Amino acid sequence: MGGSRTHLFGVDAEHSPAGNPWGLEPLFDVNELATYLGVPVSAVYDWRTRGLGPRAYRFGKHLKFVLSDVRTWMEQQRDPEPPASPEGR
Repeated sequence: MGGSRTHLFGVDAEHSPAGNPWGLEPLFDVNELATYLGVPVSAVYDWRTRGLGPRAYRFGKHLKFVLSDVRTWMEQQRDPEPPASPEGR
């Protein structure tokens, strides 16, 4: 895999950002976030307009999403565990 997406899939969640000379977490743009989540770019923009998406930083006209914020938001989207059925299945 090459290009700008290489860093997306090479991110090690357990690795400290200290390996980065500036100590920064990876930042995703809207296209990279959509690819990372496997959703259309339009879904990311829709979530933003409805206040439902992950938090972002705005640098001029550019939105950037921090990996830890995306993962926190993802965890909040998780369905609750289904209730145990009465039959014990």
